Amino acid sequence: MSGIKKLAGQTLWYGLPTIVSRFLGYLMNMALPFFIAMPEKTADLVQVYTLIPFLNVLYAYGMETAYFRFSQTHDRQDLYSTLSISLLISTVFFSCLLWISGGFIADVADLNQHPEYVYWMIGIISIDNLSTLPFARLRQENRPKKYAFARLAGIAANLGIVILFIGVIPSILKTNPTSFFGKLYNEEIGIGYYLMGNLFGSIITLLILSGELKKIQFRINVKLWKQVLAYSAPLIIVGLGGMVNDVLSRLIYRHVVNLPQQQANHELGIFANIFRIALLITIMIQAFRMAAEPFFFNQSKNENAQRTYARVMKFFVIACCFLFLFIGLFLDIFKWIFTSFANPRWAEGIEIVPLLALGNIFLGIYYNLSVWYKLTDKNNYGAIITIIGAIITIVLNILLIPRFHYAGAATATFCCYFFMMVMSYQLGKKYYPVPYAVKKLSAYLILVILIYLTHLLIVKIMPNSLWFSITTGAVLLLLFTRFVGKIERKEFASMPFIGKLYRKK
Repeated sequence: MSGIKKLAGQTLWYGLPTIVSRFLGYLMNMALPFFIAMPEKTADLVQVYTLIPFLNVLYAYGMETAYFRFSQTHDRQDLYSTLSISLLISTVFFSCLLWISGGFIADVADLNQHPEYVYWMIGIISIDNLSTLPFARLRQENRPKKYAFARLAGIAANLGIVILFIGVIPSILKTNPTSFFGKLYNEEIGIGYYLMGNLFGSIITLLILSGELKKIQFRINVKLWKQVLAYSAPLIIVGLGGMVNDVLSRLIYRHVVNLPQQQANHELGIFANIFRIALLITIMIQAFRMAAEPFFFNQSKNENAQRTYARVMKFFVIACCFLFLFIGLFLDIFKWIFTSFANPRWAEGIEIVPLLALGNIFLGIYYNLSVWYKLTDKNNYGAIITIIGAIITIVLNILLIPRFHYAGAATATFCCYFFMMVMSYQLGKKYYPVPYAVKKLSAYLILVILIYLTHLLIVKIMPNSLWFSITTGAVLLLLFTRFVGKIERKEFASMPFIGKLYRKK
């Protein structure tokens, strides 16, 4: 259990700043409906933020995971310098290539009305990529304070620019057009300040990490570099396939939905807003991964590593179950917020959020399962799984979006991640068996789905009341909490923080 406690502590240290920073970013995304009256006005911005994850994978080409993997067997300073110089050279090369191709990218991505977004995007990706290994080094060396400060400072700067230039200054200029702020504000940029805020936040983060950049020694261990590339090459396919599965529906939505341009833009803006709610689970998954990836590699040498991985999976699934219920049982609150304080059209299609959330849970489980191919250096299997998942995503999006719109895109996401989870588990049993509590975890997932459906049925039968929906949701969540508490009492009693509650009983 000491390994679990260590992971819990690391998740607290490294996960908390990630949760806070991503949640601030999440709130900033969720605030768009209150700043932007019509969803279609955000369509180009959505398109940019679907391109960024794809390009991030190419820019980083698996160097972060490789750093954790090879730091177990090689000199860390030599490794850090070699990978950092590799990333620096490739970042300059990719950025120049994209800059030259900016007009072509704008045409392909349907960004002709805002070609400047492409160049701001290149700046964001380039600067963020240079921060990748400094952040990995901080995690590897267990330096959470600087890690947290850099993360939070960047998102705070980003948030400040967005609120100031999209929210505050336009309101001031409406009542006082001659204000000094008029010299700072360009109305033609408009929602583009969202990207400029992101760029400014990335610059602030890199400046804070400058101390880690100064530790780079300008020499490359060519032999080590070749070994790292051999290991990380399949991870590029894994990453690209993962991005296809994650963002393809938003990237191609306007092209396959078969609607007039304005209506297609409207639906893309709505779908992106719906997706943000389901991202509450993704935030937790990302926070967990910040601590879990170095933890998994460090634990791999221990005798009871597989048992530790199994227990980690159990706690992870339980946490995801609670998040799913929080989203599903209190979905009417999100709908009320959009309806009451923004344009009611932003609340369209919100019913598919639980399906997206469940798909994201499968993705999180897949991330946990992926430890088997990363530890056994069988990343090619991860690439195969991801490629098949990407094919499923592409085919289902093309078939289902024209007919079912939002629901079709959500169904494609659900099916893809479910397949990847099952296939990774089956292959993992063969190459790196871990004693996962499959029946118990499956029962938990089925139970929370049934609880959500029960709540949905009760709310539809009874009078339409927000407070009734919230109350019944809270009761069902409490009942599930008590149920899990009884089943897992011994496990919870040995955990930090919450263990005190169960040891007293």
